[in-house]
Amino acid sequence: MKFYIYTLGCKVNSYESMAIEEALLNYGYQIDDKNPDIVIVNTCSVTNAADAKSLKMVRHFKKLHPDAILVVCGCSSENKESEYHDIGIDIVVGNNEKSEIPNLIEEYLSNHKDIVKVDKKRHRPFMDMQVKNFDHTRAFIKIQDGCDNFCTYCIIPYLRGSIRSKKMEDVVTEATNLVNSGHKEIVLTGIHTGSYGNDLPYDLTDLIKELSKIDGLEGIRISSIEVTELNDKFLEELKTNKKIVNHLHIPLQAGSNEILKAMNRKYDLDKYEEIIKKVREARKGIAITTDVIVGFPGETEELFNTTIETCKRINYAKIHVFPFSERKGTIAATLPNKVSCMEKKERARRLIEVSDELEHEYYKKFLDKDISLLVETSGDISVGTTSNYLKVKVDAKLNRGEVYTVHTYKLVGNILLAHVINN
Repeated sequence: MKFYIYTLGCKVNSYESMAIEEALLNYGYQIDDKNPDIVIVNTCSVTNAADAKSLKMVRHFKKLHPDAILVVCGCSSENKESEYHDIGIDIVVGNNEKSEIPNLIEEYLSNHKDIVKVDKKRHRPFMDMQVKNFDHTRAFIKIQDGCDNFCTYCIIPYLRGSIRSKKMEDVVTEATNLVNSGHKEIVLTGIHTGSYGNDLPYDLTDLIKELSKIDGLEGIRISSIEVTELNDKFLEELKTNKKIVNHLHIPLQAGSNEILKAMNRKYDLDKYEEIIKKVREARKGIAITTDVIVGFPGETEELFNTTIETCKRINYAKIHVFPFSERKGTIAATLPNKVSCMEKKERARRLIEVSDELEHEYYKKFLDKDISLLVETSGDISVGTTSNYLKVKVDAKLNRGEVYTVHTYKLVGNILLAHVINN
């Protein structure tokens, strides 16, 4: 049997798709994107647009491969279960049933009866999956699932359930296997990654300390962490542990206290900026990137300008900008004083301009410097990313997945050009 997996959405989905792929390969199935017997669509529901795209891709594959077994899983299948069932999907599962997909396919092959298995309970067990090799230079490990924050704009806590964590020994085993497969950097990911261990007798910092003992592991990256989770214990580890990469993604979401409160974020600007200052004291030159939503209900032009000034003052290395997307079923969808689509697009454009300027200034700090580079693509020109997430091009054929010391000599846009110093 031949299969193909199409993945939408976040790093957690990418990890889970990779785990499903490995499991099916172990069953003796083969990957084939041209003429598959089975198509699996791992869906996303973070916005209305994500739901629409997920449904569109499912219909696309149903039409493209009408004789294939069609499996739909993920957040959108939980959120829109009846819609997927109505368009005639063979197997519909939610998030916590993804690890069962190989067995469910076998069940379907034996009786050809449609399967719908979606656990919508808030409190669920952690779905343990293992990946032994990743198709990227950096390997992801899903260490956590679920969220208890209930930001007013977000549907994900309702679809992923409550916070739950992977046991430390299982994470260490998986990381060791990935390093032995040639991965030098591990990305710790989850729905609310920084909450790791809230349900266990240890926390994220304890996990990082254990992972740092793995021989051959050179970089530990956190996909995203809330500012409220950057406690003194973590900051001390950041200061002393050089295996933690020189980059943290710390969501801001809004640069005014009024909108932060309306979003039900768990901090105000004073608290946020106080902790950012501590981060920079702990690790000199660290890249701090962020997420910002523009056009949230009630965001006036004055409040948006406050967000711009906040972002400039914090001096991010990059800002990921998202126009507010109204999400049915969330509190934000019911709020008054909505911002027009045209205004949201214009505000996004203006903040992206600010991001580009800040990013360029950050890159300039590393011009004419010796830096370590993890090579991601190899050819006559090799491309890689540094510990602090700078994109670098080297005019040489380097080995993918290896770390090189390079010297930067020119900045073109937001890409550094470099020469190899040594291997």
